[in-house]
Amino acid sequence: MTRLWIWMLCAVLLSPIVSTGAALAAEPAGKQTGQAAGNGAGKDAAAPPAPATAGSDYQLAPEDVLDISVWREETLQKQVLVRPDGGISFPLVGNLQAAGRTTEDLRKELTTRLQKYIPDAVVSVSLLKLAGYRIYVIGKVNRPGDFVIGRYVDVMQALAMAGGLTPFAEEKGIRILRRENGADQVLLFDYARARKGQGLDRNIMLRSGDTVVVP
Repeated sequence: MTRLWIWMLCAVLLSPIVSTGAALAAEPAGKQTGQAAGNGAGKDAAAPPAPATAGSDYQLAPEDVLDISVWREETLQKQVLVRPDGGISFPLVGNLQAAGRTTEDLRKELTTRLQKYIPDAVVSVSLLKLAGYRIYVIGKVNRPGDFVIGRYVDVMQALAMAGGLTPFAEEKGIRILRRENGADQVLLFDYARARKGQGLDRNIMLRSGDTVVVP
């Protein structure tokens, strides 16, 4: 009988301690669950990154592909390739020059030309495939060739893309060959000075079709 009373007394004394320990053990789990849920909600709410596109100042070039459409005109929705001569063709408009112009310039001219057929034409022009910005690096570089790029690059960046100069390259005699309005131009670039932070005004932005020659 005495042992029974002892067991009952122990049970009464230990019961609050056990309950308190269980509550303390459950509390962090609840907090962790809430934190995990909060973190998950934050991740779900984050917007996906926007796809990279050419800047609004990008000048179209041969081999670029355009998506041209006129609102509410199903027959005037086309994907157009910029021809080697820089021109494109579009229904009701005919031929027009695209190379060397921005998509906004082209949109405005298309809208103007369509006015006599569709007075309130809403024209959209977007760059579907950027393949026209092509530069060439030849001579004493580690990886000579042509490079199709989705952004403008300068001479130093083009040389880096070509793997840099070989040990026997003439750093002071680099030339950029450019054809503009049917005339050939030769622009000089001194790589040795540019490496020292000098003559950086010659580190020009390259245009599509430019050729960098490293003697």
